[in-house]
Amino acid sequence: QVHLAESGGVSVQSGGSLRLSCVSSGYTFDGYSMGWFRQPPGKEREGVATIDNTCNTQYEDSAKGRFTISQDNAKNTLYLQMNSLKPEDTAMYYCAAGPIVMVTTPPSLIPFWGQGTQVTVSS
Repeated sequence: QVHLAESGGVSVQSGGSLRLSCVSSGYTFDGYSMGWFRQPPGKEREGVATIDNTCNTQYEDSAKGRFTISQDNAKNTLYLQMNSLKPEDTAMYYCAAGPIVMVTTPPSLIPFWGQGTQVTVSS
């Protein structure tokens, strides 16, 4: 049974930092790409940052220079370091995994998802 478990979402003030974590279990994701998506209130889910099996990373424009995606394969953990947070970063953040995961990949095409962790940024 594939399982992705996110953690680290909290309420912070604008300008603050957070690190999200996603622990995977039940499957070996060798050869898979992984990523972070977010869904702001009332909006569609969107890609934020992705990393493939060769450690190539990709970022959505508003995340460039502020967010960093990384992974620790020994711990089966994916991270998202978020700095200089803005109120518009407020969203439910989801961890995703699949054969192809890019920031532009439609969420419906990604097979594995976590349950999400809420990030709220106040001004």
